[in-house]
Amino acid sequence: MGRLIRSLGAGVLLFSAWNPLVASPAVAAPEGQMILAQTISIAPRWFDPADAEGIITPFIFYYAMHDALVKPMPGNPLTPCLAESWTVSADGLTYEFVLRRGVRFHNGDPVTAEDVKFSFERYRGAAARMFKDRVSAVEIVDPQRVRFRLSRPWPDFMAFYGTPTTGAGWIVPKRYVEKVGEDGFKKAPVGAGPYKFSAFKPGVELVLEANEQYWRKVPHIKTVIIRSVPDETTRLAMLKRGEADVSYLFRGALAEEVRRSQGLTLKPYYLPLPFWLMFAEQWDSKSPWADRRVRLAANLAIDRNAINQAETLGLSKLTASIIPQRFEFYWPAPLYAHDPAKARQLLAEAGYPNGFDAGSMAADLTFVSLAEAIANDLGAVGIRATLRPLERAALFKEYQDKRLKHLFLASSAAFGNAASRLDAFVASGGLFTYGTYPDIEGLVREQATELDRGKREAILHRIQQLMHDKAMFAPIFELASLGAYGPRVAESGLGLIPSMAASAPYEDLKLKGK
Repeated sequence: MGRLIRSLGAGVLLFSAWNPLVASPAVAAPEGQMILAQTISIAPRWFDPADAEGIITPFIFYYAMHDALVKPMPGNPLTPCLAESWTVSADGLTYEFVLRRGVRFHNGDPVTAEDVKFSFERYRGAAARMFKDRVSAVEIVDPQRVRFRLSRPWPDFMAFYGTPTTGAGWIVPKRYVEKVGEDGFKKAPVGAGPYKFSAFKPGVELVLEANEQYWRKVPHIKTVIIRSVPDETTRLAMLKRGEADVSYLFRGALAEEVRRSQGLTLKPYYLPLPFWLMFAEQWDSKSPWADRRVRLAANLAIDRNAINQAETLGLSKLTASIIPQRFEFYWPAPLYAHDPAKARQLLAEAGYPNGFDAGSMAADLTFVSLAEAIANDLGAVGIRATLRPLERAALFKEYQDKRLKHLFLASSAAFGNAASRLDAFVASGGLFTYGTYPDIEGLVREQATELDRGKREAILHRIQQLMHDKAMFAPIFELASLGAYGPRVAESGLGLIPSMAASAPYEDLKLKGK
């Protein structure tokens, strides 16, 4: 968090503007063009931080076009950015941010406290209801200083505001948004990030041009093009032909081919990205999934080791939790064995000796092979499911709207800690919560106001134990993302920010000889 100083007289914690990432102004102008071949169909709503969905995907675009008061950067998960420092009152009820001077949006407007207040009050994405419930006021002290007052102590305020758990801390220009309107902003977003919006072909391609006035450093590369290339084979062919410089998410045989190909470099990087099978109907008493034995049978049917080897060369981390292993307050749930015989026995005990038709299994189009492997393992014990592939934007929209039925393959790479994951996926009212249990819900509420770290950790561990005991989910693994880059690339950005998706920071991307 930079230098942490306790101000004895004021009774506050000061998070300083000192930042080893800030380089001296670069002299060289940006040069060249870099093409990033993405797996996703690019959705305009991902250009607006106000709509952050509690997943990591939109931050691919936020890190390019926008900036936050505080955000993860190389070497520091809470790096002062648009805010050069912040203080926390001794009672935990007041957070005050001092803005970095001289920073401007792409249209020339200065970044001020008014924009910070506007961006927060406009925010409607993940955890918006929680912010509105717990932040009683946002006060403009002066143009460079803004104060957040909490209605009660909230130990996770910075986990929600200062990391990609939400998009609430990413700042947009008030005057510009009011001038062009909500739709106009998505069509031509203006931010304070290292790259400016230049052109967009819906779903296909985003063209970005370097912001030479970016406060941290002048980007090395003049033009960055993000192309949507969902087909893995096509992404590899583009790398080989020099039509793409960096690409993401190779698996299995194609990952092996990347590793063998001269001039290409395979680079694993790790997001806080567990995958799990969601039993959407477990709270419906008429559904087979309401029976814990059926959910446990599904867990025992899945051969996670074999799937890991086939999908990610054995580099993913097996897990029995939806909480990433590196998160604060994570509890290491015992791994499920692969035991098809026991699975069939449990199904018979539950009244399904011949199995049952489980309906559809929705999955991100990018991860169809993973979903297919899971469906095959379920089918081997009699749980018959039909795959329903969806593009990522459509999948998460249905997920958020609670329209997914039967089974679906869920995931999230949002930052945070165990509590923030529970708030999104387990707690009543969570953005992606399909149901909960009274004992779990009571503990979720209890931990939210517990200021004693040891006591809070014990409560959060107990919640995770209950989730495992109830077999609420069928966790698979934490994905090892296998990216690749071509011979022109000096810095791909892959893995520079721990747990970050894709290439970032964009201003650090570099071509050889540039």
